[in-house]
Amino acid sequence: MTTRMVHTLTYPADAEAVAAMLADPAFREEVCRSQKATSYDVDVTGGPGAGMTVRTEMSLPTDKVPSFARKIVGSTTTIVQSEDWGTATDADIHMEIPGKPGEITGTSVIAPPVDGATSRTVTLDITIRVPLVGGKIEDLVGKLLGSALRAEERVAAEYLAG
Repeated sequence: MTTRMVHTLTYPADAEAVAAMLADPAFREEVCRSQKATSYDVDVTGGPGAGMTVRTEMSLPTDKVPSFARKIVGSTTTIVQSEDWGTATDADIHMEIPGKPGEITGTSVIAPPVDGATSRTVTLDITIRVPLVGGKIEDLVGKLLGSALRAEERVAAEYLAG
């Protein structure tokens, strides 16, 4: 079973500024802090744009996760996310929770600016391999990822305004 999540972020800037922001480790670190990560490591190589890779590893508390899921993920969880930018506007995304039965794969696509704003659509396929509750956990993960992307959008607005 797989759950698909699609989220579009809107940035108040042109595509070049958005690409530079996504290549800035300081921006990525601020996104981790905004998600209440207890620890994080960000590595950006190449870029911005084609050939850029971004690897983020962060530990997050699970105190807001329902108890049925916390039994599986524990009191904290580590997420490792990789983005491989094949072009200046398209990336493949792979996320894993080491030692846990699932994965998240997808894409990030930056669209041409409209009226001074650039959008980026993130499409993720969430697969959790746990009998009976896998689908429930996939839905929960989708909601958590949506919340994380909204937090990133808020951080981006402040970053781009500064």
